Amino acid sequence: MPQILDACCGGRMFHFNKKNPQVLFTDIRKEKHELCDGRAFTVSPDTIEDFRNLSFPDGAFNLVIFDPPHLVRAGDDSWMRAKYGRLDRDNWQQDITAGFAECWRVLKPGGTMIFKWNETQIKISELRPCFPADPLCGHTTTHNLKTHWVVFYKAA
Repeated sequence: MPQILDACCGGRMFHFNKKNPQVLFTDIRKEKHELCDGRAFTVSPDTIEDFRNLSFPDGAFNLVIFDPPHLVRAGDDSWMRAKYGRLDRDNWQQDITAGFAECWRVLKPGGTMIFKWNETQIKISELRPCFPADPLCGHTTTHNLKTHWVVFYKAA
């Protein structure tokens, strides 16, 4: 089994190698869409998984990538929902908390979790109570100051 988990891979947009055999790409959806500009967009995970209830044993992965949907307002047929997914407007805090707990559970002691978040609709400060531990470090994109990369380390 691969040692890296992408817990909600979507279209694998930030991966340089979208077929990397070291990564197990999972998502709750398997879909094909045509975006607003006519391009095809595919969500094609290796396996279907709900990040809130992963089927993997404790400590199964050295690295976990957690890039969950960040939208709560996106129409059912919108290209934004198709591309990025959508959280439940009423339960997003519980869903993200459960997602963090599951990603942390399947992360090996001595492992790293990378979390990516765009705060277009929900500020990252609202997520702090959902974090499984204090972040090790992070980065905010400089061009729009809305996308955050946060790194967590699970002590051995």
